[in-house]
Amino acid sequence: MTTVNPAAADVAPAPTEEAWAADLTGGGRAGQLALRRLHDVLLRASRHQVWRLRDLLPGAGPGDLEDLAQQAADDALVAVLRQLAGFEGRSRFTTWAYKFGIYHAGVAVRRQAWRNREVPLPDTLPLVDTSPTPADLSEAAQLARAVREAIGSALTPHQRRVALALLVEEVPIDVLADRLGTTRNALYKTLHDARRRLRSALTAQGHLETNSNRSTP
Repeated sequence: MTTVNPAAADVAPAPTEEAWAADLTGGGRAGQLALRRLHDVLLRASRHQVWRLRDLLPGAGPGDLEDLAQQAADDALVAVLRQLAGFEGRSRFTTWAYKFGIYHAGVAVRRQAWRNREVPLPDTLPLVDTSPTPADLSEAAQLARAVREAIGSALTPHQRRVALALLVEEVPIDVLADRLGTTRNALYKTLHDARRRLRSALTAQGHLETNSNRSTP
């Protein structure tokens, strides 16, 4: 008579690269096992990233870090399932999914680090020292003044606040998106437009060279 180890009843071979998507969307026992395996992959990734960034959370203990890793793995699982159709097979499925765990763990740590901190949204660039400088620094001082003036005149109030928060105050973009009730992509677009306006203003004033399609010999 053949006996079966009860502990092995739920053990099945790991899905092949081609089978991952089918198992994750197919439901049933195969789908449940695939979800469990995927969550394990994401949890390994999130634990790695949370512990790598633990210096950003000086008061957090092992339990706090594990909670963050679990939360990040859960968020990453939802994101992977939402973007499953975007997997093109250019890498192993687990390698592709692992990046979601890394990303969401980083977001979780940064959000936690900024949870009780005020997000500065300055409307002007801090004053720079305009006192006489050595000759080798005079051009840099002039450019700094020009940048400050361009930020005040060439950007919209929203572009100015976003650019200064991200570039000067170094607020993480996902944290700023949460506080402003917007998305990372929207902030990237705002920052891109702000940089384009600044470049145009500084070029018009002669501080930057005009872009040329001609190659340099």
